[in-house]
Amino acid sequence: MKIQKKWLGLGLALSFGILAVGCSNNNNSKSTSSESTDSSQKKLAAKQELNLTEIAELPTGDTALATDTVSFTVFNQVLEGLYRLDKESQPIPALAKEEVKVSEDGLTYNFKLREGAKWSNGDNVTAKDFVYAWQRVVNPATGSQYAYLFDGIENADAIIKGEKTFDTLGVKAISDYEFEVKMEKPVPYFVSLMAFPTFFPQNEKFVTEKKEKYGTSAENMIFNGPFVFKGWTGTNLSWQYEKNPNYWDNKNVYLDKINVDVIKETATALNLYDADKLDRVLLTGEYAKQYQDDPAYKVVTEARSAYMQYNQVRDGKKTIFANENMRKAVAYSYDQKLLANEILANGSKVLTGFVPADLAKNPTSGEDFRKESGSYLQYDKKKAQDYWEAAKKELGGDKFSIDLTADDDETNKKISAFLKDQIEGTLPGLTVNVRSLPFKVRLEAGKTQNYDLMQGGWGADFADPVNFIDLLQTDSPYNRSSYSNAEFDKLLADSKGVNAVKPEARWKNLLDAEKILLDQAGVSPLYQRAAAELQKPYVKDIYAHQVGAKFTYKNAYIEEQN
Repeated sequence: MKIQKKWLGLGLALSFGILAVGCSNNNNSKSTSSESTDSSQKKLAAKQELNLTEIAELPTGDTALATDTVSFTVFNQVLEGLYRLDKESQPIPALAKEEVKVSEDGLTYNFKLREGAKWSNGDNVTAKDFVYAWQRVVNPATGSQYAYLFDGIENADAIIKGEKTFDTLGVKAISDYEFEVKMEKPVPYFVSLMAFPTFFPQNEKFVTEKKEKYGTSAENMIFNGPFVFKGWTGTNLSWQYEKNPNYWDNKNVYLDKINVDVIKETATALNLYDADKLDRVLLTGEYAKQYQDDPAYKVVTEARSAYMQYNQVRDGKKTIFANENMRKAVAYSYDQKLLANEILANGSKVLTGFVPADLAKNPTSGEDFRKESGSYLQYDKKKAQDYWEAAKKELGGDKFSIDLTADDDETNKKISAFLKDQIEGTLPGLTVNVRSLPFKVRLEAGKTQNYDLMQGGWGADFADPVNFIDLLQTDSPYNRSSYSNAEFDKLLADSKGVNAVKPEARWKNLLDAEKILLDQAGVSPLYQRAAAELQKPYVKDIYAHQVGAKFTYKNAYIEEQN
């Protein structure tokens, strides 16, 4: 058809888009406390320096406030929590010196910390640093959007709602190196959250000394991870990681320095890669197709969903997307297969719902959630136009104008142009005005619901469908579209309450909740993200994670070339 020919013929220079993410995987943690490898078995180059790129600016250096991929990637290198993700994205003890001890009823966790771990100011990392950090996250005065992940810890919900003070949170430093957590209810994935940066410790002395400056630049941050952070002023587009001499497992960190530059154009990044000034570059569109036969080409799949957000209330007034038929008209108007296979062309897959494929399996049958839940809101021009006609009658008009908000990197600009063409071509009379914003500004636009239609996204904090579905709960801090459905909310509440320890019933709650959400087009799927990349053959052991923080550089090294 005409629209498809236009887009199939385009040579697109795309770099990879950013989605808001978290971290972690599941609770099948391993007993090893380090992935140490005898360095004598590695052929290490004399110069251990790595050159990488990001495609968006760093919004914050405060683990309590971060919600995005860039921030979590940074934190995963310069900070460390009780656990970290290994090469297989399984949580293994890090600052915890051994596996956590959990009571039979699943309501008490006892962590023993390793002694000798230090902050970059020389202070020891102790249990009090975890107590302080966790209390700071749930304290409403902090404004942490990830506070909801503490659900299940004693008094967490009441503190978040302002009903109790933050110092009543069920966490306690039994000694400098013993940390206890009391739960109100069992949380099956709790251990996996210990590898998620929001649960990392914070140094109270440093944070309180810096006050509002904390996390606004590298100089106003403190570190306890494999690397220390350098060169970030808070607004610039480059920074460095340097090996941390005080890190407890320093002998198993091989890189001396990592240089990072924010580059939003694929052509620029490829030129630097070809000139040996970059060691890895991300590819999409025609570039991904062009390099598919290159030995350095590979695809890294991710448990991340890209989707359309339909804002129902803006500036206190209902938008046209408060109308269900209008949401469905747009949801059916664009071709997901064309988007994934031709526009992105980087291994990203067609997404047939909200929860991505290969995230979680039915506890009884082993069926993947995405497959069992089914397919929703896939491109159908006739359905789109039928819903469009119904929406126009209900709204009393023939012509409408909306803005489509997205990040200003090259990928999202091209996706926006594609969506504008598809929506306007399918729904005559609907004008789409593309609004491309810097990453940090786009995040704020979403938070304040200053948009009509937005290219949104989410990466799993842990390997469970609830991590996606509860984003649209009525009172969720991530419900940035004013979607609300009482039955949907009840199913989520049941999955976390009466059915929390009933795997089959809980699974059905989540299947039913996703069906309600998508049947009403509360969101609509775009694609399941993957990253096509070129990486120099001498770069070894960068760990890429399907969920959570995208990369771990702790074990990476530059191999000596013959």
